[in-house]
Amino acid sequence: MGTETDQRTARERRSDRSGVYVSAVRWIETLDETQFAYLLLTPVFLLLGLIAFWPLLSTFQMSLLADQVTGAQRLGEFVGFQNYVELFTGQKALVNPFFSLETPLQSALVVTLVFTVVSVFFETIIGFGQALVLDQDFRGRRWVRVAIILPWAVPIVIQGMIFYLMFQPGVGFAVEPLANLGLITSQPLNDLGSSLLLIIVADIWKTSAFMALLILAGLQSIDRSLYDVARVSGASRVQQFRFITLPLVLPTVVVAMLFRTIDAARVFGLIEASGAGCTTVPSLSCQVVTTFLTVGRYGTAAAIAFTTAALIGLLVAVNIYRLAKEGI
Repeated sequence: MGTETDQRTARERRSDRSGVYVSAVRWIETLDETQFAYLLLTPVFLLLGLIAFWPLLSTFQMSLLADQVTGAQRLGEFVGFQNYVELFTGQKALVNPFFSLETPLQSALVVTLVFTVVSVFFETIIGFGQALVLDQDFRGRRWVRVAIILPWAVPIVIQGMIFYLMFQPGVGFAVEPLANLGLITSQPLNDLGSSLLLIIVADIWKTSAFMALLILAGLQSIDRSLYDVARVSGASRVQQFRFITLPLVLPTVVVAMLFRTIDAARVFGLIEASGAGCTTVPSLSCQVVTTFLTVGRYGTAAAIAFTTAALIGLLVAVNIYRLAKEGI
């Protein structure tokens, strides 16, 4: 009697398992191609989410701890959002404050934002122009491509030394003419505005080629028959650019700007290699957000890292939302 009961129970379990399996298969069959693709990618999303968010949560936890042994605070003591408050009220500073309403143009956060916005803007304009040239069919186009891409291949240390020597008084050829025009001071590495201009120009010189390559890929993906139809219809080159080239290459430009914005917000090596962050007048050095990450103050550095990651994540989310809204 017991044996029959056990056999019946085993059959019921197999029946239940087969029923769940059949239900799962039927549910999968009802999915469309997009939903099925997301289902297959679910393990990858979970793994990437774990890899991406676990360090972020760990950094946030560290940012709530004290980073100095002064007064009643001990290293590693829980202080809540005190590190964030001190950062954004100018109470913590390496050379210049992280952010200060009294001297905003000397704040590391403002300097970083100015560098990011200005450099990415001009890199996009120059890269777009270079991509339009490289997209044309002319003799020697390969050599022109090599010449345009060559600065991008220069290591950051060499790039920094090139511009350091260019802006070194008594050595560099760029100091005297730019100083006569009033664009920089006679000691550019000792002045915040001049050193900021230095790293902006250096970054534009190097990474415009990166923008040109990405935008060129978008230009070459445009169907050439559209231009043939436009020429037959009597459209001028300006009209072809406005109604064909610009709308079709705009998604590529937005993605390229997103990549460059994320990279520009993390600038560090260029400043150190060019000497713009290590000057003889420390109060005027070109200090950016990433400089604070090297001070050895774990709580403060973690707060800056988490803030930077949050801002970049917000920027990425906004751009992804805009691209999805436009159906790109």
